[in-house]
Amino acid sequence: MPDIKIYLQEKKKVVDDALTGYMSSLEGNPPTIQKAMEYSLFAGGKRLRPILTLASFEAVDGDPGRVLPFACAIELIHTYSLIHDDLPAMDDDDYRRGVLTNHKVHGEAAAILAGDALLTEAFRIMTDSRVVSSMDPAVVLDVIHDISGAAGAPGMVGGQMADVEAEGKEVDISHVEYIHTHKTGALITASVRAGGKLGGGSEEAIESLSSYGRTIGLAFQIIDDVLNVEGEEEVLGKSVGSDAGRGKATYPGVLGINKSKETADAFINTAISSLKRFGDKAEPLKKIARYIGDRKK
Repeated sequence: MPDIKIYLQEKKKVVDDALTGYMSSLEGNPPTIQKAMEYSLFAGGKRLRPILTLASFEAVDGDPGRVLPFACAIELIHTYSLIHDDLPAMDDDDYRRGVLTNHKVHGEAAAILAGDALLTEAFRIMTDSRVVSSMDPAVVLDVIHDISGAAGAPGMVGGQMADVEAEGKEVDISHVEYIHTHKTGALITASVRAGGKLGGGSEEAIESLSSYGRTIGLAFQIIDDVLNVEGEEEVLGKSVGSDAGRGKATYPGVLGINKSKETADAFINTAISSLKRFGDKAEPLKKIARYIGDRKK
């Protein structure tokens, strides 16, 4: 396969083109909401979650075209979560990906509603008869159920609540892991499982992919915690040191920087080991795991 950076660029373009098509096809949205939705959706995201969906589909089937709508839907959900995460009632961030956060540009009301709109649009895409007519309805329903749980209170929303409630409190590593597993890891795991399930993967294959998703999800957030301590603001596109300033529950806050990096490396190695059954078809997933460990933003 090509270099991982080339692979990610190629897949990002596929996802970006599809997202552009979806957004341009929307009719009747109030212009303010449409602009606010597009502002965050096209603000320079890496598209990691949809790329994981495509790569997982490739690992079990080989042709990711049919799974693209679901990959895009996951990116809409992720973008909604970032908009809401940046709000004054949450992390109160001024910058995301090097540009002003949504509420700083469009106002809090429009930002909240844009997030709501992106979330609901994701489920409209996944239930579009033009998308699912050629797929097994039971599998589609199972995937939507999976993604719903990852996005809602059992996953991302619950993790965000635990994150907010832990601010300024002394917590142990199990509590931090709970936050990371739910706030960040749940949607990453669902992204990987979606590709495997829609590609017709066996129960054993889905379990291997689930293990991969859980461990890279944790590694991703640990690296995020580390970068918030020692990253460069110009590279990250957002402020450094904000976690400590808000008393956030983080791996470096509990374990220190070096132990956090070691823990992330261990999770990445576990993730790669879980893909043995797929052989060369999982090479993109393996390289994405290593990329997560090496990233600077």
